Amino acid sequence: MTFELTPYARAMGIAQAHFDDGLPVLVLPFEQIVVGRPGTLHGGATSGLLETAGYAALRTELDRAGRLARLKPINVTVQFLSAARPEPTYAIGRVTRMGRRNANIDVEAWQHDRHRPIATAVMNVLMIDDSSADDAAG
Repeated sequence: MTFELTPYARAMGIAQAHFDDGLPVLVLPFEQIVVGRPGTLHGGATSGLLETAGYAALRTELDRAGRLARLKPINVTVQFLSAARPEPTYAIGRVTRMGRRNANIDVEAWQHDRHRPIATAVMNVLMIDDSSADDAAG
């Protein structure tokens, strides 16, 4: 299973690394475009990776449920736990609750050791089913 990354994610160099337990693991290579202070990953790049991984996890769950939906962020809260080194950064999201209209997602990012995350995020997302959007427009 693959999914289409947003233009922002592609511009940042984010790519799908592999699947873990049926969920996509994304990777952000350490390149000049993502440098914050010298030798560290920029916080905005970290946040972008976390958000992209959260949406990838939700899209995966929606596909499994046979649902097409437009996604709109309600809230994204990022916790920075440690400075990211000049090496690839990985992220995975897990949908903790998916209702009819809202989803909650936990996301974590790490580098060399998955058990030592560098950042985490909690996302709340509004899901607008494409079929109901068409009905409302028509």
